Amino acid sequence: MTAPWPAEIRIRTADRCLEIEWDDGRRDMLPAELLRVESPSAEVQGHGAETKQIVAGKRSVTIVGAEPIGNYAVRLIFDDGHDSGLYTWATLRHFAENQAEIFATYLQALDSRGLKR
Repeated sequence: MTAPWPAEIRIRTADRCLEIEWDDGRRDMLPAELLRVESPSAEVQGHGAETKQIVAGKRSVTIVGAEPIGNYAVRLIFDDGHDSGLYTWATLRHFAENQAEIFATYLQALDSRGLKR
């Protein structure tokens, strides 16, 4: 069995999300805020769990562009200038399947540090 593959990816600027239709029939809407604060870039993820950055103030961030990287990933460009994260298909599917838990963990991290979305 092969991993799900995006059949189509659309930026939904007005909804502040990335819409993905997968080849297995699943359709997901990933919020730009989630994608920005969980960017797979070294700037956000650091070089290990202990160096991950908590990114605050991104409630209204928007995706303004997307560039394919080979046939395994997409580079998202955000209106705050962030553009260094390469989102593999596996990463996007992980976010889609676990977004409620990931976002709850993010909100908890913000709250514990006295930061705002």
